[in-house]
Amino acid sequence: MTVPGRSSTIVVIPAYNEEATLPGVLADLAAIVPELDVVVIDDGSVDATSRVTAEAGVPSVRLPFNLGIGGALRAGYRYAVEAGYERAVQFDADGQHRADQIPILLDALDDGADLAFGNRFGEAGDYEVGFGRGIAMRLLRFGVRLMCRQRFVDTSSGFRAIDRRLIEIFAKEYPVEYMDSVETLVAVCRGGYVVSEVEVTMEERAGGEPSQRHFRLAYHYARLIVALLGSSRRAIPPRR
Repeated sequence: MTVPGRSSTIVVIPAYNEEATLPGVLADLAAIVPELDVVVIDDGSVDATSRVTAEAGVPSVRLPFNLGIGGALRAGYRYAVEAGYERAVQFDADGQHRADQIPILLDALDDGADLAFGNRFGEAGDYEVGFGRGIAMRLLRFGVRLMCRQRFVDTSSGFRAIDRRLIEIFAKEYPVEYMDSVETLVAVCRGGYVVSEVEVTMEERAGGEPSQRHFRLAYHYARLIVALLGSSRRAIPPRR
């Protein structure tokens, strides 16, 4: 794989069958934050995701088959470690995350956070979710608050920036199961790392299909809530 090496920060984009939205996402990143490097983790796509990435001139890591969001992100963080990046931004390929909001996350790292994530439900935006999903998210907030002893709003947000210490950990230990964002949030808090939640603006999904729907989504939410409230999750190395 090619190592650009022109920035200390890399934007990691996991992508599975995102040929419809990825061109716009890559174009926005190039126009708005051209100082940042980008890598696309093609998670075994069967559409033109790989071609779109190549045409945009963006480095990519193509996985031989679909590993899911957690596996793709672990591969992305491993890429970041091997290339020597000091910071990484986790960015969706479906158009929900906005390139102009990345500096907000990076500012939080500058202020001392080890991990910063975007809250899409604050005054900065009017992001809406369905009734059932909203209830599940409220339950997750309660569970995370019990585990972390901190109050967060958008616990499932995947729009994140992390520093080198966590990049190295996630390259080896990032969870590969669904709702990875919540599990890692809890693990990072319990490891003593500094977590900052900042208000950002996000868009509705521009295309493609969500990774989970209806009953599968409800199952995964219920499974995660039980795991968070009823058992001890795998720890990560503590912050020094």
